[in-house]
Amino acid sequence: KKLGDRQGGTIEVESTQGVGTTFTVRLRFRIDTDAEEHPQAHAIQILQDSDHVLHGAKILIAEDNDLNMEIAQFILERSGATVLRAENGKEAVERFMASAPGELDLILMDLMMPVMDGLLATQVIRASGHPDAKTIPIIAMTANAYADDVERSLKAGMNGHLAKPLNAGKLVDTVAEYYKKRKAEKENHDGQGML
Repeated sequence: KKLGDRQGGTIEVESTQGVGTTFTVRLRFRIDTDAEEHPQAHAIQILQDSDHVLHGAKILIAEDNDLNMEIAQFILERSGATVLRAENGKEAVERFMASAPGELDLILMDLMMPVMDGLLATQVIRASGHPDAKTIPIIAMTANAYADDVERSLKAGMNGHLAKPLNAGKLVDTVAEYYKKRKAEKENHDGQGML
């Protein structure tokens, strides 16, 4: 109520015992006359511009929310990547351990998941004997973008952090950055192996 009052708004309450309560909050907002008429056009442009930038990338996404998974998968596949799905941290660890060396290019890891959370899953992956355990990029995805969450994810062995809701441009840019580095490392390693 204090926040509403400060904004020059009102709050009303209707309550019926045994039925429920309805809160109605009214706030005044100025219409942004400078805003784009169709904000979704910007998101579509980002997707069109990023066509095939991730061609050949194989990405594991660990996410328990179906909608978040669908959005991330759509954006990444639209950019040329192949996506593997895991519904929790335990499944992500199992999928990673079952992958061939060099098969996966990156893991997107939600922090808050059932069965095993993203922090523990990352620690298990990093401590495993898999040839890619220490080198595969793992990017945290979380609605909590607080500094301590970022710090905890980095301490667990993650390489970066993406805030939810996911921004299409930021997601593609971040994944592309790590994918290009990983691809260059693989090519460098393969070249050295041939000498």
